Amino acid sequence: MQVKASLKNYRRSARKVRELAKVLQGMNIELAVGQLLIWDKASGKDLLNLLKSAVANAQNNLNLKEDNLYISEIKVNEGATLKRWRPRAHGRAFQILKRTCHIELTLNERKAKKSIENKEIKETADKKKDSEKKLNKKLIVTKAEVDKNNK
Repeated sequence: MQVKASLKNYRRSARKVRELAKVLQGMNIELAVGQLLIWDKASGKDLLNLLKSAVANAQNNLNLKEDNLYISEIKVNEGATLKRWRPRAHGRAFQILKRTCHIELTLNERKAKKSIENKEIKETADKKKDSEKKLNKKLIVTKAEVDKNNK
């Protein structure tokens, strides 16, 4: 199930917000919240609020658990640019561009992750047991050979 939340006309440039969006893509919700709390840029707090909103949408509207959710996609697009003027020398004016952006956050649910992990763990455990048995056989053979050579 996909859950979406958006933030329109956010008063930061898209370039600055994309820096954090790249880091968050594909993270679990718990990891993403931790990353956003540590992040020292101003966009971190607002992205945290957007993430909390998306999680609340998932829980209330679709009855999904927060533990199974991850950030599948974050889009940061440019919004409207506010144009302002600054007075300069000799009666001139320089233009100042105050950029905005639109952020779209999409959450997805991970399914059957644990069963796949359990199968992988069992397979690796079986492989380890097989390799240990082979090593033990080799050790027994080498001890027997040493005993024969010593006699």
